[in-house]
Amino acid sequence: MAYRNGTYIAFHAEGKTNPTASDIRYYHMLKAWHKNDGFDFKFVNSHEKASAVRDSSTKATIMRSLRLRLDNSKNMVLIVGSTTKNDTDFVPYEIAYAIDTCGIPLIVAYTGYTSILNPEALRPLWPKALADRIDNGSAKAIHIPFNQKAIDTAIGQFNLTTSPKGGGLGYYTAEAQRSFGINV
Repeated sequence: MAYRNGTYIAFHAEGKTNPTASDIRYYHMLKAWHKNDGFDFKFVNSHEKASAVRDSSTKATIMRSLRLRLDNSKNMVLIVGSTTKNDTDFVPYEIAYAIDTCGIPLIVAYTGYTSILNPEALRPLWPKALADRIDNGSAKAIHIPFNQKAIDTAIGQFNLTTSPKGGGLGYYTAEAQRSFGINV
């Protein structure tokens, strides 16, 4: 059995490798927060626990690598932007495998939002794989804005043994969000 201490990060790259052309920029921001001594933000990046794949790798090779990374994870940060729902291959696969096989909680971090108090209102942004699992009750998720303190707190709080309250529609209270420096 794998040692499951990593945080898996999922995002819609839109088939691009340019670090500013898609939601990959938010993944890079998480890594920058982690490396910056001025931020209290540390996590074990599951993507760094397995061999890298090349852009020319086959889909089967990429999916095998994603499974290995998820198998070594205690939670998953799903970065949701305006195009995430359009992803038809890797993000839906990552969501399905994380929930259905690994049983790990999701930390759904929305770009472009400063506060999340009604996750159901964000349903139009969800990939079908997420909506289906929230609807059938199999998802354990907390919905938060893409905010360093909120993400850091959720990574430290939710894992294989501690899931967000609210099933698939968990969120932090207004008071908790204010403690992260979020104006609610």
